[in-house]
Amino acid sequence: MLSVIIVAAGSSQRMGFDKLMAPLHGKPVLSHSVNAFLQSPDVAEVILVSTKERFNELAISNNKLKLTSGGENRHDSVSRGITAVSAGAKFIAVHDGARPFISQEQIHRTLEAAQKHGAAASATRITDTVKRSNAENFAIESVSRDHLWAMETPQIFNADLLKKAYQHIEKSGALVTDEVSALELIGTHTYLVENHTINTKITYPQDLVIV
Repeated sequence: MLSVIIVAAGSSQRMGFDKLMAPLHGKPVLSHSVNAFLQSPDVAEVILVSTKERFNELAISNNKLKLTSGGENRHDSVSRGITAVSAGAKFIAVHDGARPFISQEQIHRTLEAAQKHGAAASATRITDTVKRSNAENFAIESVSRDHLWAMETPQIFNADLLKKAYQHIEKSGALVTDEVSALELIGTHTYLVENHTINTKITYPQDLVIV
């Protein structure tokens, strides 16, 4: 059983408006993200961590979908999502609500890798030239692209592993920006599943225009 936590509690400060409810091909951005998992045969339930206003505006009627409120930080929201997961869940996926283009194939491939390795995440290899700058924004050196990846979601884990990682975060007060980082804190490595399809995260207004 795969339970999916979709994190959608942010305020969209960098966007200047509610990016999750911005129209994209006739539907809100968040609607695309939610439906991708509701339509997956691998998914038993989807926990949307968001506001009641956004949930109602989506107007999605599906028995697999339920709502829980978000926390102050991203990891607080994920923690609340974990609490809302059904007791029988074997694997838990965490996905950014602002990634509306995740494919059914990549969801399935990432789940298969998680079932094999215990922890897996969608990612893309970095192909651009990477530079490190000084404090004044002058490039001072090149960074090798070998074995460098840009992290995406979904990130899927054995349920007990993810719960253990978040119990550690709560006790230590550590701050993490994704679940791969949370697993690293308890000494667990995550297998990276290379994604060859568009999985853009909507962050700035121009992202909507591009996609």
